[in-house]
Amino acid sequence: MARRRVRETEADDLPRYFVWVRGLEGPEPQKWMAMDFGVGDWKRPLVLAYLELPEGERHLPLSALARRYPPPRAEAS
Repeated sequence: MARRRVRETEADDLPRYFVWVRGLEGPEPQKWMAMDFGVGDWKRPLVLAYLELPEGERHLPLSALARRYPPPRAEAS
């Protein structure tokens, strides 16, 4: 299958942030369109780390981003 180049308008539609969130079984990677924590900041406690993705990395799958940017280390309580 041939890959086509991403047009400038399509590049704006790609996720801009790589985010590690607190999951049921540990940190889980996600890609977000905007750094929007939601109404009432309900997402804020779930965010462990985030990174604004350069344009060249916005198309990468979560698995590749997770290898490139590993989850933050768990804090000892």
